[in-house]
Amino acid sequence: MKAVGWARSFPAAGGARAGRHWTRGHLATLGWTADAPGTVDDVLLTVSELVTNAHVHARTSADLVLTWDGSRLHVSVHDRDDEVPVARLPEWSATGGRGLLLVNAVADHCHARTQAKGKTITACFTPPGGEHAEPSPNLPGRPGPDRATRGKRRATTCC
Repeated sequence: MKAVGWARSFPAAGGARAGRHWTRGHLATLGWTADAPGTVDDVLLTVSELVTNAHVHARTSADLVLTWDGSRLHVSVHDRDDEVPVARLPEWSATGGRGLLLVNAVADHCHARTQAKGKTITACFTPPGGEHAEPSPNLPGRPGPDRATRGKRRATTCC
């Protein structure tokens, strides 16, 4: 199978919401919205957190790239700030600062890399059931039932 991908830039105003909506549409072409709603929730949470972080901390638009390689979905967000964030526990009374911890909790793997003009944070998700979907705009793939191990999946590292 060839890898397929989708890319779009989201401005700060309404970017996280628009990013979630756009992502859900592409996950539907993989059949995940029907067959893996828990994984869809995890991916949408990740999109929301990473796009928000790009807007709040880097103060730039967020370039969101979804790549399906036949076995994993790679969710990448690029911004123009080259400072790599560090996931850490926030003060107990803080109202923010938990985004990367949440991404670490729901993704199979997460990493950050700097580039000439900014950084990219990528979180990876494996579809439940071990089957691999072929994306199609007309006939969604069938990656299998929602994972029975919800909450047991942990990222190896992120940022």
